[in-house]
Formats: sequence, C-alpha cells, structure tokens
Amino acid sequence: MEWKNDITRILNIEYPIVQAPMFGVATTAMVVASSKANILGSLPLGDLSPEKCIEVIRETKKLIDTPFAVNIFVNTIPFVSHELKERYNTTKEYIENLAKQHHLDVSLPEIEELKLTSYHEQIEAIITEKCKILSFTFGNLDQQSIDKLKSHGTVLIGTCTSVEEAKILERSGIDIICVQGIEAGGHRGSFTNDNTSQIGGLSLLSQVYDSVTVPLIYAGGIYNAKTLLAVKVLGAQGFQIGSLFLGSKESALNEAEKTRLRNTSEKDIVLTKSFSGKFARGVKNVFIEALENTDYILPYPYQYKLTSELKNVAKSYNNTDFVSIWAGQSLHSFDGKSTAEIISNLIEQTEYSEKAYL
Repeated sequence: MEWKNDITRILNIEYPIVQAPMFGVATTAMVVASSKANILGSLPLGDLSPEKCIEVIRETKKLIDTPFAVNIFVNTIPFVSHELKERYNTTKEYIENLAKQHHLDVSLPEIEELKLTSYHEQIEAIITEKCKILSFTFGNLDQQSIDKLKSHGTVLIGTCTSVEEAKILERSGIDIICVQGIEAGGHRGSFTNDNTSQIGGLSLLSQVYDSVTVPLIYAGGIYNAKTLLAVKVLGAQGFQIGSLFLGSKESALNEAEKTRLRNTSEKDIVLTKSFSGKFARGVKNVFIEALENTDYILPYPYQYKLTSELKNVAKSYNNTDFVSIWAGQSLHSFDGKSTAEIISNLIEQTEYSEKAYL
C-alpha cells in the first residue's frame, strides 16, 4: 500500500495515521509510542494553564525528537451572569446529593473557585516551546492567532462536524481539516450550532471532500483495516484513531474503566451533555441517566469543571457510574496491547486487506 501523501508530507510522518488527542486518556507514554511508530502522536493540552502546557510539552520532548501535535480547546467562555451563578449552585447541590445517595461523599467547587484558561494564553506557550503542529477543536482560532502561529511555521489542524464548518476552516487558512463523524467517541467538535451536527461520518466525509480542497483527516469509527480503507476511498488522506487505544497499556483509564468498556454493548453508547455541557459520545451510566434531559446541565466549560472532582473521586473508588468513559460506536475487544503493537497490527492488516478489497 502506498501510504505517502499530502498528510505525510506536511506532517513529516511515515504513515498518515493520527493518535486522537483524548484529553484525560492519552498519556505522554501513548504520544511517545505513537510518534516512535511513525504516526502522528497528539498531546492533549485541553484547557490546561500555560505553565502546565509548557511542563507536559517539555516532558514529551525529552523522550522523543520525532514530530507530534499538541491539541487545545478553542471554545468561547460564557459570562458568569447572576442567572448562571444561580443555576450553578442548584446543579452543584443536586450532583452532590446524587453522589451521596450512591455512597460518594464529594464537595464540588464554588463557581468563584473555577480556573478557566483562554486558548490565547496557551498559544503563547505553544509558540514559546516551538511546537510545529497544532490541532484544535470546539471552534476556530481567531485570525490574529492563525496569522501568529503561521508566522512561526506551525501547521494548523481544525475539526469540523459539518460542511459549513469545513468551509469556515478552509477560508480561515487552516492547513488540514479533521472531519469528525457522529460515530466518533468523546466530545463533538461542533462550533456553528449548539445542536451538534449528527451527520453520519461517511456521508459527511464525502460531502466535505467535494466542498474543500485542503487535505482531510477522518475521525469516527475507524478500528480495523476495512474501516480505514473505506474512508480512504471516500477521500480521507489521514486516519484518526481514538477508541482503538482506550484499552491499551498506555491509556490513562484504570482497570475498572477498561473492564466496563469490555462489557459494553452497542445499546450502552450514547451522546450526552451530562458531564461537560457539550455533546460527547460514551458509555451510559448512572450519572448520565440521572442528568440527561434535566435542567442540571450547565453550558461548557462550567459543567465540565463542576463534575471534574466528582470524576476524580469516583475513579479513586473504581466507581464507573460517576466517571465519563468516552468511546465511539465501533466497539471491539479493548484489549491491553501496547499502543505500538496496536499501530503495527493496524498497518499490517491494512496493507494485507487492501489487496483483497481494493
């Protein structure tokens, strides 16, 4: 199989496969293993402070000298109005009581205690650390930031969930677009409509391919050779893998969370705002069932920040009913192989299967 294309050339990698930047799941070890396997490792910075961003970037650079991407959230932060503060306090009380009913004693932060980071602060840290590949989600960078990053030679990868978003990214000068199908695990990258686009991945990819000219990475449901080859036929030059790594040795999920995944069926995978205030796909549990379709869901990032301590406490008790286990619709064994072995197997199977299917 011929792997070389625009994506491998632009990103300086051997295989156009991207390890998804799963904040809270992808570890430095996973990024390092991915980069050493000659795919694009993605270091998730999420909404970390600039100081923490610098720390984890330097930690990763000490271990590899091959290319890797850093990934940030570029959402807007809603103003804390009197109404939002009242909703926050009501939601905080409800969640604390719900946790107590399930034997989890947690004290969640007051809204004044939350630490919120603007992506503009992170960009300064990224430029300082000379990171040459930046991917982002939940929105589009402002033009000043785009120009500044490009002046420092940074390749920009934006995320879209609709044709409209893809066109916005291309017009802004984004180098590569990651097309996220509805099948994908984790948070939706939607940014033009609060009611997240729910277009099936294959339909979306085909339409985006016909609408823009920049190279496309596809994310959503790729877990074996057949799914990778299918999106290649539809125009993807890059292939983002996330759920395939959830059960890996390098995953930050603990054994209880991995076991929950291995016992998950298709009916258990849902799209929910319960944990963060933004739509995300993952494993249904007690918390999601209790909050879904209620008034106890705040706008992102306030819901996300509010539930963070709850998730930390639940994780420490191996309680998988109060943690967010994000996963896509393509379920598989979630075995404990290493990241390197998973990548090697996927490449080998794809090269073999291409002869049979294409």
